[in-house]
Order: sequence, then C-alpha cells, then structure tokens
Amino acid sequence: MTISPRARILLAVLAVAAVTATAGRAVAQSVEYTSPAGVAYRSLPDTGAIARAEQALAADPHNAKLIMQLGMAQVAAQQYREAIETFTRGIKEEPNDVAFYRERGHRYLSLREFDKAMDDLTHGFALDSTDYGVLFHLGIVRFVRGDFDGAVDAFHRALPHAPNPEELSGSTDWQWMSLSRAGKNTAAELLLQGHPDSLPDASAYAQRLKMYRGQIGPKQLITPADTDGITVATLSYAIGDWYLVKGDTAQAKPWFERAVHTTGWPAFGFILSEVELRRLK
Repeated sequence: MTISPRARILLAVLAVAAVTATAGRAVAQSVEYTSPAGVAYRSLPDTGAIARAEQALAADPHNAKLIMQLGMAQVAAQQYREAIETFTRGIKEEPNDVAFYRERGHRYLSLREFDKAMDDLTHGFALDSTDYGVLFHLGIVRFVRGDFDGAVDAFHRALPHAPNPEELSGSTDWQWMSLSRAGKNTAAELLLQGHPDSLPDASAYAQRLKMYRGQIGPKQLITPADTDGITVATLSYAIGDWYLVKGDTAQAKPWFERAVHTTGWPAFGFILSEVELRRLK
C-alpha cells in the first residue's frame, strides 16, 4: 500500500507526540506528601517501567496481573497516589484478591491516611488471615494509633509467615517494640532471648535488634556508610524509641527529629517519628 506524503507527515507528527508524551511522563514528579513542616515530597521520575506497564495494560485493560504490575511500577517510583488509583482499579476487577487490599493499604499508610489503611488491611485480613504483608502492615497501623496490644497480636501472627530473613528481622523488631510499648517488658526480653530472627541478615532491622540486645550501643547503630534517607530514618527512629521505652524523652526527641529531616519520607521510621513528635508535644 502506497502512503501519501501528507499521510507520512501526519504519522511522523503522531510519533513525535507519542514520544513527547512518554518523555513527559518520565520526568513528571508529582507531589505525593506534604509534611507537617510544609515540606513537599515528590515522586521519582519514571525510568520506563511505568510506561511499559501502561502500554501492556492498554492492550488488555481488564487483566488483574497487568494492573498489579502497573501499580508496583508506580510504587517503585514512589507514585503512591497513582498506585492507589491503580490498585482500586484492580479491586474493581478482582474484589476478593487480598493482594490489592494489601498493596493499597500499604500505600495509604505511606501517605499517612491511616484510617483508610486500617480499612483495607482489616478487609485483607478477613480475606486471608495468614497473608504476611497484611499482618505486618496492620501491625504498623495499630502501632501508629497507639494500639500496642493490637500491634503485638499482628506481629505475633506475622512472624511465622515471614518470607525471608529481612522480614523475619523486621517482624521480630516491631514485635519487640510493640511489647515494650505495651509495658510487657518481660515478654519483650524473652522474645529477644528466643532469637526468632535466627537467619543471617544484614538489614537495618538486624542492626536495630543488636542494639536492643545490648550488642551495640545507640552511638554505634548509625555508621558513616549509612547515607540513604530511608536507612537513616529507620535507624534514627529505633534509637528514639529505645530511649522512649527507657522513659528518656529528652534523649528520644532529637532522634525523631533527625529521622524527619532525612529524605526517607516513605519509611516507617519517618512516619512514626512524625507521630512520636506529635505525642511528645
């Protein structure tokens, strides 16, 4: 088939427009969260994964697997508001799929929309009471709300379902914090002595557990190698909470302040530091 010069020009214009639109998506960084201090935190640029996921989904718009892939690509770029819309789309397609409630609940938590996170994670728990991600994040939301007994229950349920050493350390860590904040100090100590986090792990959670066990002190927890915002927020919050458990709010507060002055705004340590600073006012 012969294409006329006019048609060739039109096709070229459309191609340029498509590339421009894709490039626009790649550099667009929307404001995802504004802190109590008025700091606006933006998403990361799309490096191509979101554009590819959108293209795949456009060819099969009711495919739940492709919807999840798009949502997770958005999560990787810290496009949490966009991911919530995508997971909501997935729920419409698969209303009984726990994964969509788990992921949307996690992202509501990232955006500090705690009531919505609780609703999603509670619904996810009703669908599958053994889902690790549902249990772990349900524990976080309960901790945020000051329901430390409820957090103890959630992390206790999560521990046997931890999928890898890092998550095993994470559940142990949060279980210790929850028990300690619930005033169950004997149970917290027995948890540490039992070493449920027995698998080798070099994560920030594994380091925090060393501090709880007295293997290192708070001054040794953060090293010069720890420069990533999420890592520093995670470690700083642990030190602040450790002092708080000991009743030393004067020592705790600067660590919470350090956490919220990092770039790690999606970290649970950052989120909880904001919460603790409000509680300490």
